[in-house]
Amino acid sequence: MAASATRSPALSRCLLRGGFVLCLCVLSIAQSAEAPSCPAGVIPGDSTPLAESTATQNCSPKTSRGFPIPDSACTPGAVNPTVTLKVLQSGRFKTGCERNKASNMRAKNATYGAYGITHPTGNTGKNQLCELDHLVSLELGGADTVDNIWPQCGPNDVALAQRYFKIKDGVENYLAAQVRHGQMNLAQAQRGIAHDWTQYLGAARAYWSDRRAAGFGRDE
Repeated sequence: MAASATRSPALSRCLLRGGFVLCLCVLSIAQSAEAPSCPAGVIPGDSTPLAESTATQNCSPKTSRGFPIPDSACTPGAVNPTVTLKVLQSGRFKTGCERNKASNMRAKNATYGAYGITHPTGNTGKNQLCELDHLVSLELGGADTVDNIWPQCGPNDVALAQRYFKIKDGVENYLAAQVRHGQMNLAQAQRGIAHDWTQYLGAARAYWSDRRAAGFGRDE
């Protein structure tokens, strides 16, 4: 949105009150920021589990091909049935339209406790060690519900790009491209990544070897 040359009443009061300039201006900017709207027909809070979640505590990640995968009893994966292939191919879908609609950050952060993981401090930028990962990514029609979210962490002694959640991002973007281009069935991709995302590592690496990886945005 273009900036207006006309001062709003709130901004005028802000400027007149000296010491409160910063906080009032920040509040004005924050209030103007809105999440992108979902395309017609998409219900942000809709969710269909891929299997029943049978546990909410004492969850334990498994290992496949040397990479962590979630405990299927706690994180079986879930999809939003209103995010159809047509929606994904339209180019109008942005994952931000779904975030925090079906579950809030408090519920998502509780998955750290469920997996017995302490939330790392300073978990941002190059210091990010963990991500609250959507098992079935939102760009593949995954649901923003806690049965589709798990804390994916580490390893601590490598660069950010080599951490597990960044490597999984490459798999997610590869699968999303395959689905959008009609090379893979959407339901097949959703169930495949929920079962074991590492099975696509080789194909994803080969695909991105001569392409620039791009997706719908961060999966966190």
